[in-house]
Amino acid sequence: MNQASEDSKKVYFISDLHLGASYIPDRREQERRICAFLDSIAADASDLYLLGDVLDYWFEYRTVVPRGYIRFFGALARLVDGGVRVHWFIGNHDIWLFDYLRDEIGIEVVDGYVEREIKGKLFFMTHGDGVGRIKPMFRLLRNTFRCRVCQKLYASIHPRWTIPFAHGWSKSSRGSDYSSPPPFEGETEALTCFCRSWLAGHPDRQPDYFVFGHRHALVDYRLNKDSRMIILGDWISQDSYAVFDGDRLELRCFSTN
Repeated sequence: MNQASEDSKKVYFISDLHLGASYIPDRREQERRICAFLDSIAADASDLYLLGDVLDYWFEYRTVVPRGYIRFFGALARLVDGGVRVHWFIGNHDIWLFDYLRDEIGIEVVDGYVEREIKGKLFFMTHGDGVGRIKPMFRLLRNTFRCRVCQKLYASIHPRWTIPFAHGWSKSSRGSDYSSPPPFEGETEALTCFCRSWLAGHPDRQPDYFVFGHRHALVDYRLNKDSRMIILGDWISQDSYAVFDGDRLELRCFSTN
């Protein structure tokens, strides 16, 4: 790929697909829409950032991975084979993503946050579950899920028990109105407070864009004249994404019509 064509390409961001969630009415149709979106960006994308909770549940055993997602994984493989760099940030639902997709498809797996310069702009990116105010119970669960000993113990349980349990827990945690995320709270929002704290504590590293998933809200919020906070929405009811062309970052919703 020559430099001119690389400079003309765009960078895409999506999050919270929750593929495989039992509360999604038509999971095959959802996967079809997502694959249609991935195919639509193949010609003009340099990078695709998946900001976590891409899968509603995922656990890689040493020699076995869960069934499903074949069309989605195939669409990602086509992107990578075509030269698109794919970066997958671990969320709180796909927290047990280890090395399978990295080795089989060539995806960069990111655990935590990344500060990265993209086309001359500084981006701070993470799923969003591990920053800002975290409720004590959620912090405890998060630390338990990340504990290597607990992971090994969990792996010793047969998947016929663990997978239905995980999907049932996910459904109950989302509640009955999964299509309506809690409203964005502006300056009192936990992610806004985190951004404010980061900007105050890192005067030498001021991101142009903070990009998060996790909240399922679709938000473009100006923090100051130089920094904006982007929350990417979801692919449960919004089919939303962000695209950056080097000059402007824009939130959009995908339609197959």
